[in-house]
Amino acid sequence: MTYSALVPKLWTDTIEAHRRAVIDATLDAAAALVAEHGLLSVTMSRIAEQTGIGRATLYKYFPDVEALLLAWHDRQITGHLEHLAGVRDQAGDPYQRLEAVLNAYALISHDSDGQHNTELAAFLHRDEQVTRAQHQLRDMIRDLLTEGAATGHLRDDVAPDELASYCLHALTAASTLPSKAAVHRLVTVTLAGLRPPL
Repeated sequence: MTYSALVPKLWTDTIEAHRRAVIDATLDAAAALVAEHGLLSVTMSRIAEQTGIGRATLYKYFPDVEALLLAWHDRQITGHLEHLAGVRDQAGDPYQRLEAVLNAYALISHDSDGQHNTELAAFLHRDEQVTRAQHQLRDMIRDLLTEGAATGHLRDDVAPDELASYCLHALTAASTLPSKAAVHRLVTVTLAGLRPPL
């Protein structure tokens, strides 16, 4: 490779790394402000102050605070879905994969409760990304239920779509539970309803 061919690639990689660093710092600052002071505390001025990034630079990446918060939420959702897929892929048989995904999902719900005050949740849940993520999660669970029913690990007398809804609705209670031990008990009870009838 010639020097002239290498320089543009290095330049492009450097610019992309800088761009990613600015976005990550901005989204992290927004998340910290919301967690500490609430949704109304997030302004471009406060983010600029907290990150040391100029407001003019921030506006190159995000046209307004709403776009910034939605980008942060999209990053959170993507991370959660990737985590759930990774957990699924590391487990053994269909029942173990389903158990791993339900445990991970319930713990995400439990851990994120304190971060989502009512005002923030109402704002973010208008986002289409939430609807897409819910469909992806439901599909993941439905597919695991279908596999488990085919191998005899899970019940086959109820449609997998219905059982996926049952799982997701049951595990929303995880966000209100006082401990991780209670979350694991909730998952155990939920899984009991998925076993083949005797």
